[in-house]
Amino acid sequence: MTSLELRNISKGFKSGKVLEDVSLSVKAGEIVVVFGPSGTGKTVLLRMIAGVHYPDTGSIAIDGEDVTDAAPEARGVGMAFQNFALFPHFSTFENIATPLEARNTPAAKLKEQVGAIARMLKIDHVLDHAPRELSNGQKQRTALARALVAQPKVLLLDDPLRNVDAKLRYEMRLELPRLLRTFNTAVIYVTQDYKEAMALGDHIAVLRNGRIEQWAAPPTVYREPISVDVARLFGDPTINLLPCRLEMNGTGSVTLLGRRAPVSGAYAHAAGRDLIAGLRPEHVVVSETEAPDAIPFDLDAVMPVNVRSVLYLRGAKGEELLATVGETEAAKFGRGHRKVWVRFTPSDLLLFDAASGQRLLPQVH
Repeated sequence: MTSLELRNISKGFKSGKVLEDVSLSVKAGEIVVVFGPSGTGKTVLLRMIAGVHYPDTGSIAIDGEDVTDAAPEARGVGMAFQNFALFPHFSTFENIATPLEARNTPAAKLKEQVGAIARMLKIDHVLDHAPRELSNGQKQRTALARALVAQPKVLLLDDPLRNVDAKLRYEMRLELPRLLRTFNTAVIYVTQDYKEAMALGDHIAVLRNGRIEQWAAPPTVYREPISVDVARLFGDPTINLLPCRLEMNGTGSVTLLGRRAPVSGAYAHAAGRDLIAGLRPEHVVVSETEAPDAIPFDLDAVMPVNVRSVLYLRGAKGEELLATVGETEAAKFGRGHRKVWVRFTPSDLLLFDAASGQRLLPQVH
């Protein structure tokens, strides 16, 4: 069952239009991540669902009921913020209990529900502490407990891990999906971190310039980005983007880095057009030895990143290329500044139209 549905939502302020014709749906128990750069309207979207702002056009439905004009307290929505937004003069217990008190929940039931959610989030030992006595991780869990304690139909999470340390952020990426699914709540999770979006989302809505540019499962967004701009947003280091032109001489091919690479005849409709080929760094194979199909490059630098290393490569005509390799393989290259050879599999190429930036889709007749 669809718990939340937005239809053609638009919103503007004096400074201009913030959201334009946004539609999405979230099922009970599903996590949809709204991902995009700062200033794209992500928080405004959450505030409209919560009832803090009202849309200029479009509708919002929760469990099939139109709540577009309903007051915030009538929507059954929970929300947690990146700055925690805890009441400084309340204890942890009192902060968590505020939604239940607003519903006039009997004292015994209130205590039971607060205790249960606190144990689930491992903060039951700090229920008598003030926010100033809590770590950022405990503050984040308190804010999440407050959002969940009343078992909302819809849960809105506004970048809740942004202000916690890297270790806790990693742990919560593993823990949050399991926790949230126990409540069978429709969840919208806002973030600017593509790794978080990939780890947490059942679906990702890529929000750019006030519009949802792509809606898909995480692997699809990464492997089949709808545009150059979306491709750039996912991956660290970023995708290699190289100019090329598609030629059809019996079979399709593009000339890339001085090498002719075959492509499917299903792209024949783009023959003769200026294109951009996208190649993920993990698909660039770098070798110390020459091979018949390899392209010579200068290795400029090696930068260790976690358990992988980034290789900075420069071609004979100044082309720049990024590759990633494992720790053991990186050790063979030292610290760079040497001749290497590069290969790639043509099927790993993503082809984009140079003028529009949109990814070319194969056309099968």
